Amino acid sequence: MSLRPLYGHVALRRRITAAAADDRLPASLMLQGHRGVGKQRLALWLGQYLLCDRALSARLEAPCGECQQCRYAARAVHPDLHWFFPRPRLTNPSVDDVKADFREAIAERMEAEGLWAPSEGTEGLHVGTIRALVQLAAVRPAMAARTVFVVGDAERMVSQEGADQAANAFLKLLEEPPPGTTIILTTSEPGNLLPTIKSRVVSIRVPTLSRADTEAFLADPVVARRMARMPHEEAIARMNGAPGALLAGDAMAAALAGARRLLEAALQPSTPDGAAERVKAAARQGVAGARGAFTDTLDALTHLLHARARQLVGGGRDADARRAASAVVLVEQAKAKAQGNVSPQLLGASLLASLHRTLRP
Repeated sequence: MSLRPLYGHVALRRRITAAAADDRLPASLMLQGHRGVGKQRLALWLGQYLLCDRALSARLEAPCGECQQCRYAARAVHPDLHWFFPRPRLTNPSVDDVKADFREAIAERMEAEGLWAPSEGTEGLHVGTIRALVQLAAVRPAMAARTVFVVGDAERMVSQEGADQAANAFLKLLEEPPPGTTIILTTSEPGNLLPTIKSRVVSIRVPTLSRADTEAFLADPVVARRMARMPHEEAIARMNGAPGALLAGDAMAAALAGARRLLEAALQPSTPDGAAERVKAAARQGVAGARGAFTDTLDALTHLLHARARQLVGGGRDADARRAASAVVLVEQAKAKAQGNVSPQLLGASLLASLHRTLRP
């Protein structure tokens, strides 16, 4: 099994590969962007590019895909391309235990044909993972001329008592990676990363995909088979430029249910009971929402408001449709704020108040 092809981000890929070919690519990077836009896939693609036998010397715009380095990287088995992402916590693991756990987890992702769901809320990047990463960084490359580390969902690094030594070693590694080492972090919640980490990496914004790129993703035979029962336009709407949204499963259902509760609360009348419903809806946006669930709920709310606007236009209620369209802008502004270190409850309360004024003038 291999990773799915990388769709979109063509201009960004050209900029990154040009920097790499000119030896201007920072050794520690952070790819940030909306959940599901393909940040980890892009990071793995870049890792393949850096390990490729021909890409840098020939100034190619993509990995050659034919050399041994590329073939191993495409199957996620390259010994010098290390991929870490949130996992359940192991009890007092050795470094070998962590390595074995990730080999199994990566194999599972490959068996899923390179289409994996988001990490569950109980999973994290625990101290054992960080120790393994630091130890591997001290080892010479096994096969290629360099080593690449990809750390997905880096905002889920979990601090633990007594883990200061591992944390400090990781910070030192980010600041001064060994020669020939590239570290690529990815995050959908940069506001939840420690400032000591953010200050040591160069941040690159990964945009959402265009309609043409999402169409190409849906045309992938593996994706098409997985999504055969979903209407095409519904799939496009759910993605909203982020193909990974289609793979969220229960998380998407929960986000949609949460978005419906928010919209219902916003549409409550301007009475004490209506205000109480808005307070309750905001209070349900728990602390865990700051780790991604709240942003997913806001994404789903955007889809609901778009659908509401179309329905109102079809019913000849143009004024109400314009209010729904204005409400989309408010949600998008809230999504931008949610990327920072903010309380989902407070942001939800403020958003609901604004939506109520806009939708029920």
